[in-house]
Amino acid sequence: MRLQKIFSSLKGCPKRRKSSQGKIAINLRPLKSPWGGGNQFVDQLCKYLKKNGYHITHCLEPGVSSILLIDPRVGNNIQFGVNEVYKFKQIYPHTKCIHRINECDQRKGTNFIDKLLCKANEVADYTVFISQWLRDYFIERWFDAKKPHQVIHNSADSNVFFPKLKNIYVPGDKFRIVTHHWSDNWMKGFKTYQEVDKMIADGELKESELMIIGRWPKELKWKAARTYPPCRGKKLAHLLRQNHMYLTASLWEPGGMHHIEAAQCGLPVIYHENGGGIVEVASLYGIGFREDVKSALLEARERYSELRQKVLNSSFSREEMCRLYEKVLVM
Repeated sequence: MRLQKIFSSLKGCPKRRKSSQGKIAINLRPLKSPWGGGNQFVDQLCKYLKKNGYHITHCLEPGVSSILLIDPRVGNNIQFGVNEVYKFKQIYPHTKCIHRINECDQRKGTNFIDKLLCKANEVADYTVFISQWLRDYFIERWFDAKKPHQVIHNSADSNVFFPKLKNIYVPGDKFRIVTHHWSDNWMKGFKTYQEVDKMIADGELKESELMIIGRWPKELKWKAARTYPPCRGKKLAHLLRQNHMYLTASLWEPGGMHHIEAAQCGLPVIYHENGGGIVEVASLYGIGFREDVKSALLEARERYSELRQKVLNSSFSREEMCRLYEKVLVM
């Protein structure tokens, strides 16, 4: 069967171009708008790979040597899925498929993602998990730890998300706290943010401010928080840098990007101890909590200088992250 017939449903494939390094197909086409951590990751990786001489396509076409499968659910900006990869590898058996796993059912209380990822992983030659927590989660369910794999944590664009030395907390100033989420799912921590907002409005958490960026449940009404619509890139980084401390109460997060973007802007992180993959990195420069977020906020204010120095010394750069993916894609 001709390849063109197999993939006749795929649209928008660019004309072939010569490249010095090779052709890599990524099934998620990045959008130039706020659209979650996966979109930001692909945008960064594509820029890095193109800069280093690779031809990046979002279609399966002759000449592709490696496939990066981000999300198996075809539609919107997901250009091809597991069935297409399987058929492509039948024709081009030497093409490698790397499956990046950044999702799970526990994150949003769903009941189909784990099975979907298990099925998708059958076409993978190599698997990348975005956190140790997520890797262990799937080992308990279906992943064979003997299969080729590694953990690569997320990183944000350091040309955009970087600290400014002037934006530091001085005792006596307002202690500015921020969080941001693309998703409006309650499991992102909105009950905690609502609690902090109420404590500030009621004067229980004195000399503090809360900034909320992004989306939130429609039924949630803020009392004192400053709110901003979803944004990305330089605009988002500018807003983050206006604050001193980042708060994430997201539960069972596979890895996420929100706390990474904040940390690279020089903000220590207050995180929920059931935060999943968030804990692996945020614990290096932040404070965890379970029920008592107020005590964590007060401790963070007292230890601000220490925590800020830790976060400035701990950032995992975009270049490091992309080099690890490059190594996997071309090995």
